[in-house]
Amino acid sequence: MTNAPVIAALKQVLADSYALYLKTQNFHWNVTGPNFSSLHTMFQTQYEELATAIDDVAERIRILGAVAPGGFKAFAGMTSIAEGTGEESAAQMVEALTGDHGLVITALKTALTAAQTAEDEGTVALVSERLAAHEKAQWMLRVSR
Repeated sequence: MTNAPVIAALKQVLADSYALYLKTQNFHWNVTGPNFSSLHTMFQTQYEELATAIDDVAERIRILGAVAPGGFKAFAGMTSIAEGTGEESAAQMVEALTGDHGLVITALKTALTAAQTAEDEGTVALVSERLAAHEKAQWMLRVSR
């Protein structure tokens, strides 16, 4: 089996995860309103978790023998995550991040299918862990509305 479909799917996950990391950090810096404290803390927890995840995904791409994309231009051309301005209301921030975690979940499911087809158990394990983390983050955002 070739690793090409797995690598391509992981590159999409990496780009989307990095874009989500930046957006979440932006929202952490700029959230306001009566739920400031709880959202500020939740956004920080989520972007810090994403920072570690991004590294894990990039390293998996390297393990599979490919170069991991790493620039803003590369990520901007690949991601399906829309950039946030930081001027959104707290409710709009929560709504946007909830949807964005859904986009990453979709990318992860594509990567999971590719890894299962390639019998790549290392990637299956990583992607399964990431799926659970994004499902939890999405749930936390949903219940904070």
